[in-house]
Amino acid sequence: MKITLTGSLGNISKPLAKQLIENGHQVTIISSNAGRIANIEALGATAAIGSIADIAFLTTAFTGADVVYTMVPPNFGAINYREYVAGTGKNYARAIQQSGVLRVVNLSSIGAHLDAGTGMIKGMHDVEIILNKLDTVAVKHLRAPFFYINFYGNIDMIRHQGFLGSNYDADTRLIMVHPDDIANAAAQEIQTSFTGKSVRYLMSDERTAGAVATILGTAIGKPELPWVGFTDELALSGLLQNGMPEEIARNFVEMGTAVRSGKLWEDYDLNQPTVTGNIKLEAFSQEFAARFNNQ
Repeated sequence: MKITLTGSLGNISKPLAKQLIENGHQVTIISSNAGRIANIEALGATAAIGSIADIAFLTTAFTGADVVYTMVPPNFGAINYREYVAGTGKNYARAIQQSGVLRVVNLSSIGAHLDAGTGMIKGMHDVEIILNKLDTVAVKHLRAPFFYINFYGNIDMIRHQGFLGSNYDADTRLIMVHPDDIANAAAQEIQTSFTGKSVRYLMSDERTAGAVATILGTAIGKPELPWVGFTDELALSGLLQNGMPEEIARNFVEMGTAVRSGKLWEDYDLNQPTVTGNIKLEAFSQEFAARFNNQ
């Protein structure tokens, strides 16, 4: 098959491309960075260099593909994050229509069933609706939960403050996934025939926030590492003090409130995956320890 991937050589797209190429498929990887051409070609893929804001470029990159994998790359410089995500979804939809692509695997998010109160995820809700309006196109939405690798962003917190934390407490339920498990699920869906519009939930592990702190702490030699819950106000203040743009910081805090209330998991609980990822938190903790010790 001919397959076009968005996401450049990111944490999901790179292992996804490797897997597809090993299985004999012709893979094109979209990137905005011309400096990645050599690395893309070294994988055995074709590089398509351009902007996802350029519909003509996307249309060309999608044309001839049997399947397209779509994801919205983060953009912390966005003035309105929801509009940025939805706008990217509209660009993908127009290019899909104009190129004649008939199957799409779209990286979405747990919580995308909600249209408000989920912070960064609200735009994913919009993208699902946009792609679902493509009448002749089969679309599989992969709703991924909290990425393990997001905890890399807390390394300075652990080093300088001696705890892990967010605006929810230690007893809060966290559903998590490893990027490699997302790549495996995406590869499976890309190589499987499907019709209509459907959702697949992904999950590698489920723990409380306090258990996460204990497991990651043990891996770095800090078995007593506590999880500390903040108020929304303190969480926002901390993010702003660390230089995060206000638009992004407020979205992160709102997402935390959805985690705290449990509403983020409601539809997941009604449609739990029968097959889960292979990489449990203890395995990821060794990756976390390697990053912690080398950073």
